[in-house]
Amino acid sequence: MIVGNGEVGEGGAEIIDSADFVIRFNDCRSFGLGGTRTDVVAVCNTGRPAKAMLGSGNWRAHPGIVDASEIWSVRDPEKVAAMRAPLAVSHPELDDFCDDYTQLFGDVCAGAGKLHRIVGQRIHDAIDRALAMLAPAPYVVPSSGIIVIGEVLDSCPNDHVVVAGFGHVGWEGHPFAAEKQLVDAFVKAGRLRRLSQHGVPSTACERPPLIS
Repeated sequence: MIVGNGEVGEGGAEIIDSADFVIRFNDCRSFGLGGTRTDVVAVCNTGRPAKAMLGSGNWRAHPGIVDASEIWSVRDPEKVAAMRAPLAVSHPELDDFCDDYTQLFGDVCAGAGKLHRIVGQRIHDAIDRALAMLAPAPYVVPSSGIIVIGEVLDSCPNDHVVVAGFGHVGWEGHPFAAEKQLVDAFVKAGRLRRLSQHGVPSTACERPPLIS
């Protein structure tokens, strides 16, 4: 179960908490109304979001962060480092976007006995290629949500993967319209299921590969 920070329908908390494995994001805004089970917290490990989380005692003490056995850094450090020069030209206001806090998240994990996992550049590149087929408007990076979806579909090809709380809206630097189309395509292909207030719809079990 991959739980975004959007609204989770009535009855969704119970379904989420009954899953075998639950992934949440950043400050775990889905925690509570979207259930409480948390096995992984996927974090944006660069720029302002990372700095804010690491500098907050409230983040470290959040029950979702405390309960999680793993922290996933969703931005590959080398991929982000290579973006610094182009962004300085195209988006000079994002001068701290590429500041890398990956090692500090690793230190947090080491001190708390958690696994630290870095989502590799291969997944980011695969998502970029998939989004390019949908002719998105210019964007900075894919969202953490779609990167994690790509990582899970790639690493767990035989699992039943359900997404909840994905409204596909937010920061204008993410290609949310194209991401919604991509998630819909994964659902249609039987790769994903969406959680709704009516529960989890069944889909075909055939799972074509994410990366071709």
